[in-house]
Amino acid sequence: MTSDLFSLAGKTALVTGGSRGIGAMIARGLLDAGATIVISSRKIGELTAAQQELAQYGDVAALSADVSTVEGVKALAAQVGERFPSLNILVNNAGATWGQPIEEFTEAGWDRTVDTNLKGVFFLTQALLPNLRAAGTFDDPARVINVGSIDGLHVNPMDTYPYSASKAGVHHMTRALARRLGPDHITVNAIAPGPFESKMMASTLEAFGDSIAKSAPLGRIGRADDMAGVAVYLASRAGAYVTGAIIPVDGGIGTTS
Repeated sequence: MTSDLFSLAGKTALVTGGSRGIGAMIARGLLDAGATIVISSRKIGELTAAQQELAQYGDVAALSADVSTVEGVKALAAQVGERFPSLNILVNNAGATWGQPIEEFTEAGWDRTVDTNLKGVFFLTQALLPNLRAAGTFDDPARVINVGSIDGLHVNPMDTYPYSASKAGVHHMTRALARRLGPDHITVNAIAPGPFESKMMASTLEAFGDSIAKSAPLGRIGRADDMAGVAVYLASRAGAYVTGAIIPVDGGIGTTS
């Protein structure tokens, strides 16, 4: 029984923003657990390289997509539907951030961040509901895993206002969707990562990595296995009775300060 508890053999999954950072960590974890996956990203070069890297661990396809627009969402959902009429796992990971002093903050920066982080999560989930409903059963629900942030749980002192607001929105939307979609045999949960090695975090970790690690009760930043582990938990039989949860994966930074 325990050997099957975290197995994803025979499961299908889509990971948005799966070409790098946290998305690639999650994609690798799902592949290692036996899932067949699609990764998506805006940048074709990075996407192709990620597919080639991940292919050594399992069956992975790649689709170029921009989930910040409804048109991009619909195009991605249509392509995913052709491959996976029944979709077991949707990981809404694609994200953006923007930092400017409050006096200078632009509408373009706000819209790019919120459209990717919040609007895209809702409308992609909406577009893939037929596929998720086809996969979910009473004993084995389909899974939606949203990637939020500890910046949606505590106040980050950096000037990234729409990022924090959009991630807090993702957390609350996760709860609302969990309530609505539970009767359809779909669980909806969110992961709230702290600092992990990623392109989005690269400059911050370069400048403040040591102090950030020291601020964590566990004394380090996140590793790939930390992210893969919680994603596999939520996607597998082990997490079948969990919905509406926001799980911080941050070494205690956001939950003990």
